[in-house]
Amino acid sequence: QGLKPIVSTESPAPIIGTSKLASDLPATDSFLSKNKVPDLQKIFQKADGLPVHLKRGVPDKLLYRTTMALTIGGTIYCLVALYMASQPRSQ
Repeated sequence: QGLKPIVSTESPAPIIGTSKLASDLPATDSFLSKNKVPDLQKIFQKADGLPVHLKRGVPDKLLYRTTMALTIGGTIYCLVALYMASQPRSQ
């Protein structure tokens, strides 16, 4: 009688995709706007002495300062929490 294979040795039938062709999809021009890369390259490659993370003006400054404030505040909070945790509880 011998051993019979557990798994079928025949290859399964190919699965045919049901996705639509690109020509069947609705045309959207939202992602086909003007290429902004050359304009951004001019901004970021300008030799004005500013770091890259501050080149775009006020929005970048606000994000940078908010990040720094949260970082410093979080560090202080962690240090205070460690100090409070290191003190013995009074009975």
